[in-house]
Amino acid sequence: MKKHPPTHNLKHLKKYRKSLRKNLTPAEAYLWTFLGSKKLDGLKFRRQHSIKNYIVDFYCAQHNLIIELDGEGHDQPEQLEKDQLRDLYLGKNGFTVLRYENQYVFSELPHVLNDIRKHCGILEKEIE
Repeated sequence: MKKHPPTHNLKHLKKYRKSLRKNLTPAEAYLWTFLGSKKLDGLKFRRQHSIKNYIVDFYCAQHNLIIELDGEGHDQPEQLEKDQLRDLYLGKNGFTVLRYENQYVFSELPHVLNDIRKHCGILEKEIE
Protein backbone atom coordinates (compact mmCIF):
# COMPACT_ATOMS: atom_id res chain seq x y z
CA MET A 1 0.00 0.00 0.00
CA LYS A 2 1.29 3.45 -0.92
CA LYS A 3 2.04 5.49 2.18
CA HIS A 4 0.91 9.10 2.15
CA PRO A 5 3.36 11.93 2.77
CA PRO A 6 3.29 13.46 6.27
CA THR A 7 1.24 16.38 4.90
CA HIS A 8 -1.72 14.08 4.18
CA ASN A 9 -4.57 13.34 6.60
CA LEU A 10 -3.23 15.42 9.45
CA LYS A 11 -4.42 14.23 12.86
CA HIS A 12 -5.98 17.53 13.87
CA LEU A 13 -8.38 17.24 10.90
CA LYS A 14 -9.38 13.61 11.51
CA LYS A 15 -12.69 14.28 13.28
CA TYR A 16 -13.67 16.92 10.75
CA ARG A 17 -12.86 14.62 7.80
CA LYS A 18 -14.92 11.86 9.40
CA SER A 19 -17.83 14.26 9.91
CA LEU A 20 -17.65 15.35 6.27
CA ARG A 21 -17.65 11.71 5.11
CA LYS A 22 -20.77 11.04 7.18
CA ASN A 23 -22.49 14.14 5.79
CA LEU A 24 -21.72 14.13 2.08
CA THR A 25 -23.66 16.56 -0.08
CA PRO A 26 -26.16 14.89 -2.43
CA ALA A 27 -23.78 15.44 -5.37
CA GLU A 28 -20.82 13.97 -3.45
CA ALA A 29 -22.87 10.95 -2.40
CA TYR A 30 -24.04 10.41 -5.98
CA LEU A 31 -20.55 10.64 -7.47
CA TRP A 32 -19.16 8.42 -4.70
CA THR A 33 -21.49 5.60 -5.82
CA PHE A 34 -19.48 5.57 -9.07
CA LEU A 35 -16.01 6.18 -7.58
CA GLY A 36 -16.06 4.17 -4.34
CA SER A 37 -14.77 0.59 -4.07
CA LYS A 38 -12.67 1.02 -7.23
CA LYS A 39 -15.82 1.06 -9.38
CA LEU A 40 -14.38 3.45 -11.95
CA ASP A 41 -11.98 1.28 -13.95
CA GLY A 42 -10.22 0.02 -10.81
CA LEU A 43 -9.13 3.50 -9.70
CA LYS A 44 -8.92 3.93 -5.94
CA PHE A 45 -10.46 7.14 -4.66
CA ARG A 46 -10.60 8.47 -1.13
CA ARG A 47 -13.29 10.88 -0.05
CA GLN A 48 -12.72 13.88 2.20
CA HIS A 49 -8.95 13.41 2.19
CA SER A 50 -6.74 16.13 3.62
CA ILE A 51 -3.63 17.54 2.00
CA LYS A 52 -1.92 20.03 4.27
CA ASN A 53 -4.85 21.96 5.78
CA TYR A 54 -7.11 21.47 2.75
CA ILE A 55 -9.77 18.77 2.73
CA VAL A 56 -10.54 17.67 -0.80
CA ASP A 57 -13.76 15.98 -1.85
CA PHE A 58 -12.14 13.06 -3.70
CA TYR A 59 -8.51 12.05 -4.16
CA CYS A 60 -6.84 9.42 -6.36
CA ALA A 61 -3.25 8.98 -5.13
CA GLN A 62 -2.23 6.86 -8.12
CA HIS A 63 -2.72 9.86 -10.42
CA ASN A 64 -2.38 12.78 -7.94
CA LEU A 65 -5.91 13.70 -9.00
CA ILE A 66 -8.30 15.75 -6.90
CA ILE A 67 -11.98 16.13 -7.68
CA GLU A 68 -13.89 19.03 -6.16
CA LEU A 69 -17.65 19.48 -6.37
CA ASP A 70 -18.84 23.05 -6.10
CA GLY A 71 -22.20 24.06 -4.70
CA GLU A 72 -23.96 27.41 -4.80
CA GLY A 73 -21.50 29.26 -2.57
CA HIS A 74 -18.58 28.67 -4.91
CA ASP A 75 -19.75 31.33 -7.35
CA GLN A 76 -19.28 34.11 -4.79
CA PRO A 77 -16.19 36.32 -5.36
CA GLU A 78 -14.67 35.57 -1.93
CA GLN A 79 -15.10 31.81 -2.35
CA LEU A 80 -13.83 31.92 -5.95
CA GLU A 81 -10.65 33.57 -4.70
CA LYS A 82 -10.21 30.94 -1.97
CA ASP A 83 -10.75 28.16 -4.51
CA GLN A 84 -8.20 29.71 -6.88
CA LEU A 85 -5.58 29.99 -4.12
CA ARG A 86 -6.26 26.42 -3.04
CA ASP A 87 -6.03 25.11 -6.63
CA LEU A 88 -2.81 27.09 -7.16
CA TYR A 89 -1.24 25.59 -4.01
CA LEU A 90 -2.33 22.06 -4.95
CA GLY A 91 -1.16 22.50 -8.55
CA LYS A 92 2.27 23.73 -7.44
CA ASN A 93 2.53 20.59 -5.33
CA GLY A 94 1.91 18.23 -8.22
CA PHE A 95 -1.84 17.69 -8.04
CA THR A 96 -4.39 18.07 -10.82
CA VAL A 97 -7.67 19.55 -9.61
CA LEU A 98 -10.89 18.91 -11.52
CA ARG A 99 -13.88 21.04 -10.49
CA TYR A 100 -17.49 20.33 -11.33
CA GLU A 101 -20.65 22.12 -10.30
CA ASN A 102 -23.00 19.89 -8.32
CA GLN A 103 -25.76 20.18 -10.90
CA TYR A 104 -23.38 19.15 -13.69
CA VAL A 105 -22.59 15.91 -11.82
CA PHE A 106 -26.30 15.06 -11.77
CA SER A 107 -27.08 16.09 -15.34
CA GLU A 108 -23.87 15.04 -17.13
CA LEU A 109 -22.43 12.17 -15.10
CA PRO A 110 -21.11 10.19 -18.13
CA HIS A 111 -19.12 13.26 -19.21
CA VAL A 112 -17.76 13.74 -15.68
CA LEU A 113 -16.65 10.10 -15.51
CA ASN A 114 -15.04 10.30 -18.95
CA ASP A 115 -13.21 13.48 -17.95
CA ILE A 116 -11.83 11.67 -14.90
CA ARG A 117 -10.81 8.71 -17.07
CA LYS A 118 -9.08 11.03 -19.53
CA HIS A 119 -7.03 12.67 -16.76
CA CYS A 120 -5.99 9.21 -15.57
CA GLY A 121 -4.93 8.09 -19.05
CA ILE A 122 -7.82 5.64 -19.40
CA LEU A 123 -9.82 5.32 -22.60
CA GLU A 124 -13.13 7.11 -22.44
CA LYS A 125 -16.34 5.10 -22.62
CA GLU A 126 -18.87 5.70 -25.36
CA ILE A 127 -21.73 7.84 -24.10
CA GLU A 128 -25.16 6.75 -25.19
